[in-house]
Amino acid sequence: MLIDLSMRHDEDADPDIPMLKKAKSRVREGAIAIGAIMLLATKPEEAAMLRERALKTVLVVVGLLFTAGAIPLTMFFSREPAVPMIMSIYVTLGIFLLLAVRDPAANRSLIAFGGWANLAHAGVMAAQEYRNVIERRELVGVVVFAIVGAVLVALAPAKQSVEKASAVVA
Repeated sequence: MLIDLSMRHDEDADPDIPMLKKAKSRVREGAIAIGAIMLLATKPEEAAMLRERALKTVLVVVGLLFTAGAIPLTMFFSREPAVPMIMSIYVTLGIFLLLAVRDPAANRSLIAFGGWANLAHAGVMAAQEYRNVIERRELVGVVVFAIVGAVLVALAPAKQSVEKASAVVA
């Protein structure tokens, strides 16, 4: 199945495009602000502390949002079968992201999985919207999942070197 790339969304024909552009602009501004804060920290230790604090804040916010999905999960249970399935995965991920706040470095793989899974979900939703499989109003979900995924991937703790890992164990 080939995707027709000649189909382009026209701003005049689609009133949601300016809203999407504004959302993308705000994401860029937020990323620039986070980068500026990191650069303002003069010492590497300060930057590492800011990054870890930002990661913990993001883990709590995203974890609570995903866990709060348990409430609508009960309402959508009998409707579309795919909705409760994906929501149950996000509720579970939210609980584990909340647990990862204690020691983000030890939960690096979980945080990276959460980020990449959100980016993949946003990509699938964007492709579905492009092919008119889902409604245009669900573009907000694409932006939210893309932002959550990008932030989790960007703030995921760095992989520990073998020497550091063995020093922690010993």
